[in-house]
Amino acid sequence: MTRSPTPSLAELNQALLKAAKDAGADAADAMAVAGTSVNIDVRNGVLEQAERSEGTDIGLRVFVGQRQANVSASDTRPDTLRAMAERAVAMAKEAPEDPHIGLADADQLATSWDVDALELYDPTAEPDPAALQEDARRAEAAASAVEGVTQVQSASAAYGSREVHLAASNGFAGGYMRSDRATSCVAIAGEGTGMERDHDGDMRIFQSDLRSPEDIGETAAQRCVERIGARKPQTGTYPVLFDERISSSLIGHLLAAANGSAIARGSSWLLGADGTQVLPKGIDLLEDPHRARTAGSRPFDAEGLPTQKRKIVEDGVLTGWTLDLATARKLGLQSTGNAARGTSAPPTPSPWNIALTQGTASRDDLLAQMGTGLLVTSMIGSTINPNTGDYSRGAAGFWVENGEIQYPVNECTIAGNLRDILKRIIPANDARLHLSRVVPSLLVEGMTLAGD
Repeated sequence: MTRSPTPSLAELNQALLKAAKDAGADAADAMAVAGTSVNIDVRNGVLEQAERSEGTDIGLRVFVGQRQANVSASDTRPDTLRAMAERAVAMAKEAPEDPHIGLADADQLATSWDVDALELYDPTAEPDPAALQEDARRAEAAASAVEGVTQVQSASAAYGSREVHLAASNGFAGGYMRSDRATSCVAIAGEGTGMERDHDGDMRIFQSDLRSPEDIGETAAQRCVERIGARKPQTGTYPVLFDERISSSLIGHLLAAANGSAIARGSSWLLGADGTQVLPKGIDLLEDPHRARTAGSRPFDAEGLPTQKRKIVEDGVLTGWTLDLATARKLGLQSTGNAARGTSAPPTPSPWNIALTQGTASRDDLLAQMGTGLLVTSMIGSTINPNTGDYSRGAAGFWVENGEIQYPVNECTIAGNLRDILKRIIPANDARLHLSRVVPSLLVEGMTLAGD
């Protein structure tokens, strides 16, 4: 008996679109993702857990008039595709009308792109599980060798590869491949109530770019050892320096508030702030979806529109919102090519790679400038009012006096309002350029600190 060849993702999507048309859909788009992932965990030098998964996920969105529905499955048999389409059309007929949904017009679609220039996929052979296990073991051994470490909670190595393909009844079709390789380590220092935990990790598209397991293990260990003896700082108003490890969270709040979904709902503290000052003069926030070897790069968005560079903030001034087609239509604007989606839900707006203008000072320079205050290296929990921008987060890090680190601190809260905080940021020059969010350490004067 001759077995039929496995259909490609492009063929699966075309079959889904045909099934949707046959089921009575006026229009449709489809997404297919095939991937492999391998995860290895090591404890005490021996394999603790190994996981490997392979599969194909498919998603179909159909339109019946101004109604839509989305269905997904991991079964690619023809009968399943027909059943998906029939179910989706039936669901769409019961869905509420939305005048803003719909596929892109033909003249909006991306017509050419250079996937190779983005370097999203490493053609190097998939690593053997034994090689991943050895990476995790080396990271664990390096962490264990640091004086003061009492145990290594976890050491892991992973590999993943995915192929993504999109197609729609408006004629768009395109796909690309992605890969990643990662190593991580979590170390614990101290004992009893004095235990401290910290971590380090690295994820890269190309295996050759990945930091060594020893570097990752040692860094995780040193970070947790430095936190031994942490105590609460004094309550008051002080300058706060957000370490580069966590500074991107501040910019993330700005990006969330500038998301078209929040603006369309009227639930953003940036409502009405387009064209106004949101960051200090001289600072840009650049989105670049075409940076090579970067996780946030895309040749086109999830609605088939071309991705492009844009300045979300220019010279401190907010230029507009992050939009997909539906939110753009609600706001009477044009999509910025920022639609993102998985197989199980319709598109939503999402920013791609972003980079904040870096300063000329090092982190040590900013420590000296702040005099007395808090260096924050980790945060937990958050209370952020999306309508007002009121900000409060649990923090840990190091107390600084006379520009020098004195002792570790924990169990404190930093608070303020994001409108004011972001207008006062002073950037360092220490951002890691390979990340999808390139944000340096950020100094903010005059934040409320709650401790003892």
